[in-house]
Amino acid sequence: MSTGKSRRLRRIFGDDDRAVIIPMDHGVTSGPMQGLVNMQNMIDKVAAGGADAVVLHKGVAKNVDTGRLGLIIHLSASTKMGQDVNWKVTVCSVKEAIRLGCDAVSVHVNIGAEREHEMLAELGRLADECDEWGVPLLAMMYPRGTKVGNEHDPQLVAHAARVGAELGADIIKTNYTGDFESFRKIVEGCPVPVIIAGGPKIDSTRSLLEMVYNALKAGCSGISIGRNVFQHENPTAVTRALVGIVHKGLDVEKAMALLREGNEA
Repeated sequence: MSTGKSRRLRRIFGDDDRAVIIPMDHGVTSGPMQGLVNMQNMIDKVAAGGADAVVLHKGVAKNVDTGRLGLIIHLSASTKMGQDVNWKVTVCSVKEAIRLGCDAVSVHVNIGAEREHEMLAELGRLADECDEWGVPLLAMMYPRGTKVGNEHDPQLVAHAARVGAELGADIIKTNYTGDFESFRKIVEGCPVPVIIAGGPKIDSTRSLLEMVYNALKAGCSGISIGRNVFQHENPTAVTRALVGIVHKGLDVEKAMALLREGNEA
């Protein structure tokens, strides 16, 4: 790995090779949703909780101060009003992301979607561009499309994760499969670090923390959780609890205690 990539990755993953990333790129897909109306305010809240990095689109990145947080610029986009929400197109170049001060870039690929072949071609092209500029590439790899019955199916998730690694990504973000044993096999079958997505809003914070704890036990390298953080009643406190599990090795009970302390503060 190039010196540039190594240095940038260290700003996100730190000395323990783990990361708490908060994606906030949802505004393109869904508009100014709950939690992402005032972007600076939410960035400040997750930073106060100890997050390592945020994922932003280029326009937001131009207009906020990310402070000490690592900055990942998302290169892919589609809106829920489009004819094919699963077809992600490139809306930012690696060079443009570098001009904005990025530490990494991310791209979204839906395996099983009708335009999968075009997204795969773009993933391969962007991986080469990232290598040229020494920028880490995070690939969000999901089994998603008309042929996919269950987006959390271990075989499909393993395939999606492997595709991202095979085509040059440095980090893979994908769905948690629901249990320790099946996700351990996803990690084993992927030659680059794997982090988990948060998925739809989870009603129970304990369930969220249990998912993260089990994924880490299975060997994943961190988390990239959006809605379950920025739509939480206390984004700073839940971020702090997640950081406790990811970086400090807390179990679920101790993380819940940390969360309660934050709610009482």
